[in-house]
Amino acid sequence: MDYGMIGKIEKAKRYAEERDRITFNSLEVEFKGNNNVYSISLNGSGWQCSCPGFHSHSICPHVMAMERLFKPMLKRDPLPYTPGQNVVSDVEKSKRYSEETDRIRFAAFDVTFHGSNNDHHTNYNTQSMQCDCDFFHTRHVCSHSMAMERILMKMLPKQPVSEE
Repeated sequence: MDYGMIGKIEKAKRYAEERDRITFNSLEVEFKGNNNVYSISLNGSGWQCSCPGFHSHSICPHVMAMERLFKPMLKRDPLPYTPGQNVVSDVEKSKRYSEETDRIRFAAFDVTFHGSNNDHHTNYNTQSMQCDCDFFHTRHVCSHSMAMERILMKMLPKQPVSEE
């Protein structure tokens, strides 16, 4: 029995439950709206969405759904409503979208785990997970990568294949 791995699995479950210990530094997703597939990104400059509503109002139900889903992991204020935005409709859509996570596919993300001793960075890009912790470097999996897989579940295109 591999007790080191058992400990990492237990820690991954705890991290997935304690989402306030995780910070999204950046993300890229494809979001299936009612009429089209949109590209959403978040980086140091803020949110972007390829939908017409975001281009008109700098906010949309797709971004609002992401804010709702990942609120404790974003560490930023939600985007404000804007004049001319159909707030009631957008709030209703964002609530429904946040419950329909099969609409969302992550293409990339970069997160920081705020651990008890150290911070660790985990990222996903082109279907490969990476982490800067020692355990990942020896096993190609760790509590951080397993926590993100647990949190994102069906939102990853397929089970990540760690680089060896």
